[in-house]
Amino acid sequence: MTLTLEQLWKTAGFKPNDNQRAAIQHVDGPLYLPAGPGSGKTRVLLWRTVNLIVFQGVSPEDVYLSTFTEKAAFQLREGLRALLGLVTNATGQPYDLAKMYVGTVHSLCQRLLLDRRFYPQRQRGQSPALLDELGQYFFVYKRGRWADLTDGWDDEDIPERIKVLFKGRSASRHAAVTSAISLFNRLSEECADPGDIISRADDETLLHLLEMYGRYLERLAEEGPVARTDFSLLQQKGLQLLERLPQAGQVFKHVIIDEYQDTNTVQERLFFRMASGHKNICVVGDDDQALYRFRGATVENFVEFPARCRRYLGQAPRTIPLNVNYRSRRRIVEFYTGFMGHCDWRKPSPARGVFRVADKDIQAASRDKAVSVIASRRLPPPQACAEMAGLVREILDQGKVENPNQIAFLYPSLKAASVKVMIAALENVGLKVYAPRAGRFIEVDESTAMFGVFLHIFGRPERGEYGGDYKAFHDWLDRASETGAALRKADKGLDSFIRHRQGDLERAKNDYLALMKVVEKKKWDLNATYEVDRMKRALYDAPGLSETGKRTLSSRRFERAIALRLAERATGRPGPAPYTLGYVVARATSIEGNLLDLFYQLCGFDHFRRMFDLAERGEDEGPICNLGLISQYLARYLEEYPAVLTAEQLVDDRFQRLFFASYLFALFRRGESEYEDAEDPFPKGRIPFVTIHQSKGLEFPVVVLGNPRKQGNEPQVVEKLVRPLLDREGEPLDRQAEFDRMRMFYVALSRAQNLLVITHLGGQGNFASEPFASLLDDGMTRIPDFDVASLPAATLKNDDLPKNYSYTGDYLQYQRCPRYYMVFRKYGLVPSRTQTMVFGSLVHRTLDDLHQFLIANRSAA
Repeated sequence: MTLTLEQLWKTAGFKPNDNQRAAIQHVDGPLYLPAGPGSGKTRVLLWRTVNLIVFQGVSPEDVYLSTFTEKAAFQLREGLRALLGLVTNATGQPYDLAKMYVGTVHSLCQRLLLDRRFYPQRQRGQSPALLDELGQYFFVYKRGRWADLTDGWDDEDIPERIKVLFKGRSASRHAAVTSAISLFNRLSEECADPGDIISRADDETLLHLLEMYGRYLERLAEEGPVARTDFSLLQQKGLQLLERLPQAGQVFKHVIIDEYQDTNTVQERLFFRMASGHKNICVVGDDDQALYRFRGATVENFVEFPARCRRYLGQAPRTIPLNVNYRSRRRIVEFYTGFMGHCDWRKPSPARGVFRVADKDIQAASRDKAVSVIASRRLPPPQACAEMAGLVREILDQGKVENPNQIAFLYPSLKAASVKVMIAALENVGLKVYAPRAGRFIEVDESTAMFGVFLHIFGRPERGEYGGDYKAFHDWLDRASETGAALRKADKGLDSFIRHRQGDLERAKNDYLALMKVVEKKKWDLNATYEVDRMKRALYDAPGLSETGKRTLSSRRFERAIALRLAERATGRPGPAPYTLGYVVARATSIEGNLLDLFYQLCGFDHFRRMFDLAERGEDEGPICNLGLISQYLARYLEEYPAVLTAEQLVDDRFQRLFFASYLFALFRRGESEYEDAEDPFPKGRIPFVTIHQSKGLEFPVVVLGNPRKQGNEPQVVEKLVRPLLDREGEPLDRQAEFDRMRMFYVALSRAQNLLVITHLGGQGNFASEPFASLLDDGMTRIPDFDVASLPAATLKNDDLPKNYSYTGDYLQYQRCPRYYMVFRKYGLVPSRTQTMVFGSLVHRTLDDLHQFLIANRSAA
């Protein structure tokens, strides 16, 4: 069957406007797509990719399609599979996307480093071990490495000096590590060589930090069996690989980048290098939604893209604006476009032009002229929040939304006092809120309960006489312990389980002490090879050793493993070392199961099991989402610290110090919080409280801007430190805070579909930032004057991108057990143990190496 693009659009129910059609059908040469909110830019990219693959004969593996968040990457992957599935249904032609580059920039850089097309003779590449943000933090934070990185500083208080340089509030090691990492990442994103820029540092503390950065790079490369890297350096390695290969620009025929306003220097160089051969680079974005300067994003990359194209590729791009908003009602679009006009974006004389894409002309597809932007009356926070809660209650009662999670409260930060007042007001009218970022995730009810039970099982770390975060953390430990005590009192089964686990720990500690007395008496070396004939009987007869310890020491299976190791070593062939005495003592006194096993055992008791029941009935998904995040953090602990719990860790309270006083305390200080499902970001049954940054890319029928105020007129400290070190111009430092504030609120205002509500707080110390102050006083409709009945009811959109399900990942898992599917597939809880087919993977890689070697030789011939 012959299929046309227009027929495929009709099948999918997609009706592109003229500019969307032109962008989709553009094939040759660079393409520049300035796109306003709700303009269908992601759908345009998907249809353009489908056009290239299906109707222009471009192989999927010749397309590079990238974006900047996991959520957006998920939408691209699933959307592309769905659209190509429609083609397959109509024509019978299947499309294999396994080799196509589609995902986040960082994930594709990892893949790039393994791609044989970028290596001579198609050799296998090696990707470094990647440290995510939390892994990078622990890499620098651990006491021994911090001492190594700061080697060479004088005897002054290093955290205090870093605090002064960064104008911080705390002189803790945590604050110093966080500040240092922000500088390291910024330098990496600019491809700055510490040796080249160190002479430009005009501050002694900054000079030391640049030396630390150089040492940090060295330690990443030196430590461990495989070199390590962080997110920022990963992109550098990808760029270096491309720059070493002359034909790198010929590998991808089309390079397509979503959210281009969020790119940084190294990413821009990476993309233009990949597009240097065929010159087919397409970028889409909105400079007014550039929020990630704090992560090194450089909005000028998008604003000046036409000039950069001429510089890198020698030709200008075709510009097609996507300027029709299909998301919001007309007055919402008029409000946020007018909002941006209240800022002077002109470059200072004698320069010409503006610091944003000019002449955007954003238009609303909606012709509805009814009121869709309102505000509360200017009242003190308690009264203003009560008025807002009453409005939300009425919207729900009149059925104007189908679920509370369709009403979003957006804030510049969820740490403000007014957030707690608003949450209390909503709870007073019987509404539940999902707001983990309003506080620390570790302080939510589910975490407090789970870790409270952990405290009763393992005991708590000692409390010192300190203030600040340390005191706040130990106060939380007190509350968690009290919660654990209440749960034990309410559930006799849980109390019995805790007593049983306490007995296991006590037994293991006593066994360890008994065995160590024998070791010390015999003057044995724990690092010496374990000799069954000489050592077993003395250990077995240790006074006080439990029957469990004796069974472990006398296990015939373990003795056969010991004998096998010794026999292998006797042959002289390379292999695993014989078991040491220390290993045998640790094995005989180890605790059954790890922390994730304990987590799932506790989930079987009434208090936690009810959270699963609520989610299964569709009543409240908030608790199980938090349980999922707890499981993820426990899994991270098992990666960062010893996974097997031994009695040695319990005897000297090392486990309590590692898990509670170090790991959980670090999560507490970092404010680790976020739960996000790429398909369904917010749990049903609760009103989401979201930072404006978190809301980017989302839309809601009703949006409440909880606080139209953002303090601060100074640029980010790291920008002020880095700018003199670089040979690059950018937005003026004295205007950056103003520009960033306007862009942030623009994102917030443009999330609303049917109703935008602005909280107008009054009273002492409460005032709106300009231009809100003027706009709110300009005859805006107030909540008491708004007729909720006039609000259109929110309906679920019939998306033209049908959902994809995997036979093995979805269907078979659901068939096996619906609750198993719900827990591990839908809500992201981490299984406690994962089996791997090591041998099968090794065989596959060996055969693939031979296959690629033959391909390379055939190509050369």
